[in-house]
Amino acid sequence: MSPISRPSRAVLGATVAALTMVVASGCGPDNSDPAGAQTSAPSVAATASGKPGAAPIKLPTVEELKTWKLDDWDKWAQANVITPAAKGYWTLQKLLNAKPKPLPQAPAQPTGQPTAQPTSAAPAQPTAAQPPTGPDQLPPVVAAKPVAHPFPKNMHVNGKIFFKDGNEDYVCSGTVVSDPANPGKSNLVWTASHCLHGGKGNKYYTDITFAPAFNSSGVLSNGNKQKSKLDDAEPYGEWGATAGMVSPQWTQEADPEKGGPWSQYDFGIIKVTNPDPSGKSLEETVGGSVPLWFNAPRDQLASVANYGFPEGKPFDGVELEHCDGGKPAAKPGDPGRPAMLMIGCNMTGGSSGGGWYTTKDGKPALVSDTSVGNGANTYEAGPYLEDVAAHMFDYFSKKAK
Repeated sequence: MSPISRPSRAVLGATVAALTMVVASGCGPDNSDPAGAQTSAPSVAATASGKPGAAPIKLPTVEELKTWKLDDWDKWAQANVITPAAKGYWTLQKLLNAKPKPLPQAPAQPTGQPTAQPTSAAPAQPTAAQPPTGPDQLPPVVAAKPVAHPFPKNMHVNGKIFFKDGNEDYVCSGTVVSDPANPGKSNLVWTASHCLHGGKGNKYYTDITFAPAFNSSGVLSNGNKQKSKLDDAEPYGEWGATAGMVSPQWTQEADPEKGGPWSQYDFGIIKVTNPDPSGKSLEETVGGSVPLWFNAPRDQLASVANYGFPEGKPFDGVELEHCDGGKPAAKPGDPGRPAMLMIGCNMTGGSSGGGWYTTKDGKPALVSDTSVGNGANTYEAGPYLEDVAAHMFDYFSKKAK
């Protein structure tokens, strides 16, 4: 399975200093990823700048990673620093000129054929009517539907994540999630690993910024992209990332253009800051956040919907779309890692990292993020968030600066 892409347009605001520690002004795009050999506990790979130092961080096995404590995640974070973004880099023109990356394709399912792909205008299939699907059967296609303008207030937690990879500008999707360490005042955004880091042999992206409720008013819709102002498209401005984290398996194994066992850990988290230093938290500003539901019993995921800003045709990246996918199927992968969730959906690149919602105790909860798709754009899959994701998030919530 291959990451669904981090397609699209230019990135806005600030990048990321890497989790925890000192946001080092000295760390830049030349940060190196730690080398990996499998062992039980990581050792600090380097200086706080994230550059090669005394001892390389040793990649834990999957079983060892599940047992990591806060100290282990702290060592990992200190050796994986994300560069803060330069202010003023992003303009509306850069956003509009950025091109989507090709949508990575997941390996074909062994058996089962998808239903013919509908157009984006076709109504989504009723979730209650979807037949059960197994690991060897593709789910029926569900056509994405745009959220009406102006967005309902509870939809303002969804936004676009802009970033720079080398000399190119791209975009993903992300969700404002609740922060247990700062109840009611979260500055945390959940997304996919491949929206933050280039995988094995590569680095963290730069100029990472979150634009919540992007185009909520619809000012960019209906072909009006060139007739609007940046402030009109971003009701809450550009929230630059100050810290971020992905799993060790992603940085040491992943080929972000394809897919594989690393896709089962394709989740990431960033902490952002208000463009107004004296302003409120992200959660207070947008009016809410979505709690994460780790280890959600699969039999309780009766109805799941994913949200994102797809950029590849027939979409144009300015609409918040969603697929009401019903009960997710299990997508096969490395049996030593949790099987991914999979729903029918025709969204394309740019939807990567978007949140997957279900209902828990009568309220929305986030259970995954968009990671991979297929060339026919008939389904999307996301990681099942179990102990590794929970431990990483727990560390990040408590320690990210």
